[in-house]
Amino acid sequence: MKLFFKSQRCVSEKCAFGRRSFAPGQHGKARVKLSDYGLQLREKQKVKKVYGVLERQFRLYFQRATRIKGVTGHILLSMLERRLDNVVFRLRMSPTRQQARQMVCHGRVCVNGKKVDIPSYQVGLNARINLKLDEAGIKKVRECLEASKDQSIPPWLNLNETDLTGSVVKLPQRDDIQLPIKEQLIVELYSK
Repeated sequence: MKLFFKSQRCVSEKCAFGRRSFAPGQHGKARVKLSDYGLQLREKQKVKKVYGVLERQFRLYFQRATRIKGVTGHILLSMLERRLDNVVFRLRMSPTRQQARQMVCHGRVCVNGKKVDIPSYQVGLNARINLKLDEAGIKKVRECLEASKDQSIPPWLNLNETDLTGSVVKLPQRDDIQLPIKEQLIVELYSK
């Protein structure tokens, strides 16, 4: 499955999924039907890779999600969406989550007027996100916004393109997350 790490769309001729419809290897190893555990593990690994979270941190997110009343899978995805690096990416201020993470780590992002350099910072309701950049950085962010005009910003976020600030209008719900994730498999995996 395409996880879109480098860019939003894999449309070039060099895209591996476009060139080959078979598995890697000399003989294109036949795909074996996965067990239930294999499907659950693969789904968890996919979500970890998409959001750039390691195993221990992902397990902590799951434990926090189980303590909150509501559907555990939806709460888990909401917590992952509210990570600061993901919010910067969703506001289209960077082309990838990795670049958004680097912007946060280098202290280029402020939340409610205070510099935050922790990518896993949980952005709350009505939080204002702005950037502290020099002229070249502002130019790169504007280019990124221009390049990603066809992408829509999620309804739980609001972007002001003139002064490059964003805000959290409401907390993300499951309907706002467009990724093809089956969170029930992750809940089943950790519930064993």
